[in-house]
Amino acid sequence: MGVEGIGARVARKEDKRFITGGGRYVDDMVVPGMKHAAFVRSPHAHADIKKIDVRAAKDMPGVIDVLVGKELKADGIGNLICGWMIHSKDGSPMNMGAWSPLAVDRVRYVGDAVAIVVAETKGQARDAAEAVEVTYKEKKAVTDAAAALKNGAPQLHPEAAGNLIYDWAIGEEDAVDKAIASATHVTTMQIVNNRLVPNAMEPRAALGHYDKAEDHYTCWTTSQNPHVARLVMSAFYNVAPENKLRVIAPDVGGGFGSKIYIYPEEIVCLWASKRTGVPVKWVADRTESFLTDAHGRDHVTEVKLAFDADNKMTALKVDTIANFGAYMSLFSSAVPTYLYATLLSGQYVIPSIHCNVRAVYTNTAPVDAYRGAGRPEATYVLERVVETAARELGVSPAELRRKNFITTFPYQTPVIMAYDAGDYAASLDAAMKAADYAGFAKRRDKAAKNGKLRGIGMSCYIEACGIAPSAAVGSLGAGVGLWESAEVRVNGVGTIEVLTGSHSHGQGHETTFAQLVSDRFGVPLDTVSIVHGDTDKVQMGMGTYGSRSGAVGMSAVVKALDKVEAKAKKIAAHLMEADEGDIVIENGELKVAGTDKTVPWFQMALAAYTAHNLPEGMEPGLKEGAFYDPSNFTFPAGCYICEVEIDPETGDTEIVQFVAADDFGNIINPMIVEGQVHGGIAQGVGQALLEGCHYDDGGQLITASYMDYCMPRADDLPSFQVSTSNTPCPSNPLGIKGCGEAGAIGSPPAVINAITDAIGNNDLSMPATSQKVWAALKAATKH
Repeated sequence: MGVEGIGARVARKEDKRFITGGGRYVDDMVVPGMKHAAFVRSPHAHADIKKIDVRAAKDMPGVIDVLVGKELKADGIGNLICGWMIHSKDGSPMNMGAWSPLAVDRVRYVGDAVAIVVAETKGQARDAAEAVEVTYKEKKAVTDAAAALKNGAPQLHPEAAGNLIYDWAIGEEDAVDKAIASATHVTTMQIVNNRLVPNAMEPRAALGHYDKAEDHYTCWTTSQNPHVARLVMSAFYNVAPENKLRVIAPDVGGGFGSKIYIYPEEIVCLWASKRTGVPVKWVADRTESFLTDAHGRDHVTEVKLAFDADNKMTALKVDTIANFGAYMSLFSSAVPTYLYATLLSGQYVIPSIHCNVRAVYTNTAPVDAYRGAGRPEATYVLERVVETAARELGVSPAELRRKNFITTFPYQTPVIMAYDAGDYAASLDAAMKAADYAGFAKRRDKAAKNGKLRGIGMSCYIEACGIAPSAAVGSLGAGVGLWESAEVRVNGVGTIEVLTGSHSHGQGHETTFAQLVSDRFGVPLDTVSIVHGDTDKVQMGMGTYGSRSGAVGMSAVVKALDKVEAKAKKIAAHLMEADEGDIVIENGELKVAGTDKTVPWFQMALAAYTAHNLPEGMEPGLKEGAFYDPSNFTFPAGCYICEVEIDPETGDTEIVQFVAADDFGNIINPMIVEGQVHGGIAQGVGQALLEGCHYDDGGQLITASYMDYCMPRADDLPSFQVSTSNTPCPSNPLGIKGCGEAGAIGSPPAVINAITDAIGNNDLSMPATSQKVWAALKAATKH
């Protein structure tokens, strides 16, 4: 490890431009002749469109054109799709309702787009959008997923009778039922995972530009995977041929999953640019983001966990209803199935597991992956029921977990996943030590003397990252492969460019990817450039989500570096008249081991391009590419302990201590990893205590601004204590497991377990607001 290589706490290269206002976001992009767009959106959750009158809007100052869904359909633009096929347990394919980028005959949620206005200025476009007259015939709406399944509920799509998208299951139900029937103890719970709005710092935006002279399209967009956006828009939506479409995702101010997908606005802006002959830019305001960004979570689950007389887990049965909103988003079908149910074994030996999932349409915004994507939901179900079982059994929550930990690897769970490596007891021990778990009783007594209630809660999570291999996910219904690509270019003076299909939206790739190169070749970080986010520069890639950038993206870089190193050693050996097997690379030099013969890195690179003295038959240049398809998922894991203090008079909850002990495998940059954990925990605490997306019975979003949707602030969060005790991942060349989502996965159950411990009432749902905690506390005192 060098001072800038793997394992070094290097400050992020990209931060200087971000904190000095030098970032370049979609809203910063200006194209000659560019005009501005505003969307006309439905004020109703469910209605038929009877008429759209655009005449008054077209006559307003600055208006270029007003376009509607019938024109879009006439031009052959296709419907949005879900890219992961799920089959119901009876073998039938999922029921995917049509989603037109501009609604034609019916709107299905408040915010559904029905028209686009293109004008000289943003203000003129918005004013004209107000002048578009849409005649609706309002229909009854349904926002609750369980209610949507009932007879007589409003029907959203003719393709999905009873609003059921699929009824899917995994595991052996008969074996689980038998184990539950013979169990010594069974803990039963109903668990709600509240709906969330992602709220990235940068709202979504799109700039579409059709160049008539070149017959070429360019789309600047706030995307986590621009190559997939290009693929889907060309292959499925018929926006443009792939070879005539460039997608650029410049700096992206946060994504958390909500910017993985292709949304109507990107499609419509590109189409509108060709229709109007001008570049078209749209930037969401915050209310549009609340209304139309893909929401997260929204599960209702019945769970049973069975134990034998020795308190060993014997079976787990889970029944989940997942709210998908009005339409199926790009990866939505996978979230409550293969990203959720396959993690229900957690860190535990559970011989029999069965999970049934019903996915449902409602008149709400579409729901898809949000930081963790299925794994937070699985962890919340499992860790709430394990903690509850410990209380019912009268045993230590820590020791009940320890008794049931998986200790031998590899370990095949009953629900597909094969865990490759881990040491769950090490994370538990580290967290308990850092939290002074043994001293909690004294702290509780002291708090009681001060009139406060103190509680402690634990969560032992596991997640699956770097979803793979492509053949395996393909067999499970994925519409794309989940490999990654990389190209390493060594220039004639020795500087290095790394082109990666991974995409950064806050993870620090420009630093960590450069550290990998610096560690390999001993060159300074400032001589390494990372190129990403542009389909004309990087041939192909699968983007960033699911903590895949390190385990998959950097592994592709390693494969390309291997090829570069092999050629560089051949050149250096030839220049020094040595055997290439004796060449080592250290501190920016290629050396003959055991001698003082050296060739500086830049000199070797120059020799590769001058080509005056290369080994016979060698091609000039030094540029290599690689694709990496993982052999398995990676499995980060850890233990989180939360300690809270509650004012019984108000229900106000203060997190007085939060400890995180994680296993992320090998770590490239500890400082960046700590930042990822901090951010994830902040989001998890936000879900547990503050955040909740709510619709009224008519389908109106009543939490459509920061006045009503409560985001966590600095004073809501403690100083986190984070640490790692790592077991390297055996399935990728760097031993990386991934860290981007762990904090959001492990923290919600730890917080709720702590609060319910303090108040003596287990009947508490997220978000645990002061009002809810106070009411739960009063209910507990009555019994």
